[in-house]
Amino acid sequence: MRVSQLGEFGLISLVQEWTGSVASDPVAISPDTYRIDVDNGDDAAAATFLSSPVTELYTTDTMVEGIHFTSETTPWRDLGWKAIASNISDVAAMGGTPAFALVTLGLPADTLVDDIKELYAGMTEICREFGVRVIGGDMVRSPVGFITVALTGIASGRPMVRTAARPGHLVGVTGTVGGSAGGLRAMLREARDVGAAAGQLAIAHRRPRPHVAEGQILVANGIESAMDVSDGLADDLAKLCSASGVAAVVWADQVPADPALKSVFSEDWLDLALYGGEDYVLLFAAPPEVMSAVIDRLPGPAAIIGEITDGEAGAVTILDAEGNPRHRGGAGWDHFG
Repeated sequence: MRVSQLGEFGLISLVQEWTGSVASDPVAISPDTYRIDVDNGDDAAAATFLSSPVTELYTTDTMVEGIHFTSETTPWRDLGWKAIASNISDVAAMGGTPAFALVTLGLPADTLVDDIKELYAGMTEICREFGVRVIGGDMVRSPVGFITVALTGIASGRPMVRTAARPGHLVGVTGTVGGSAGGLRAMLREARDVGAAAGQLAIAHRRPRPHVAEGQILVANGIESAMDVSDGLADDLAKLCSASGVAAVVWADQVPADPALKSVFSEDWLDLALYGGEDYVLLFAAPPEVMSAVIDRLPGPAAIIGEITDGEAGAVTILDAEGNPRHRGGAGWDHFG
């Protein structure tokens, strides 16, 4: 079987199976040294070192030219920002604070040094804003450009996870969705909209802002289940539901979208909001009383968009304003789909 037949998430499940046996190896794992709190399969892994009062978080992400970015849509400086942002967002989804980054670059031999300078300028900008320090990495020759970032973070309490959603919980998001996908479409389509609204969407795609402060508000107010929206709202909610063994409904008329998205794509903005990726807002679930307490504490356009239900694990139903199931209008990101 080829990975294209298995799909990204089927392959991830196999990797979890292949690596899980190490957890039971008494030689490989010393219970007196550290404890694995969140294993492979969530936004970030988490381990508590028993001599330290904090939990450490670990995540990594790769961006490949022609798959995740092109020079036409993402300048080098913005690529540097975005490569770090996607990793910071994983730490934010656990309620943590980002700390150190390792950066690995794969570069064709004819890559311009000035372009790499711009790449690191973008990384430096976001690192300064979010308190991250690049402490090392690697560079290799490659037939296609890529950037891999490995990021550590810390959490003072138990990290939020994907496995804690339960029937009756409400579903919320910490900000608007669809802006990044709208920005990419606006830049790629033949009749490019160069107006202010399309420009705002382009910035949303090139310079996503991780919701670190929002994640810390969530965990401080008792939220236990969360993840970031990187592959599309509907598909990411399906992943959270699958991990928790539950289903969900989404109220389409409650999904928050940037006014610029509705302006530029007045007919299909909702499909972009539901199935577009790389928004890096946080998706979370909580009992109604906890949700009502936290939603007003979040900055910006946070919203309650649905409910966790009993049902087939991972099943997500989109309901329109009249309560009728809505036809699926898109698909989230799957590397091998």
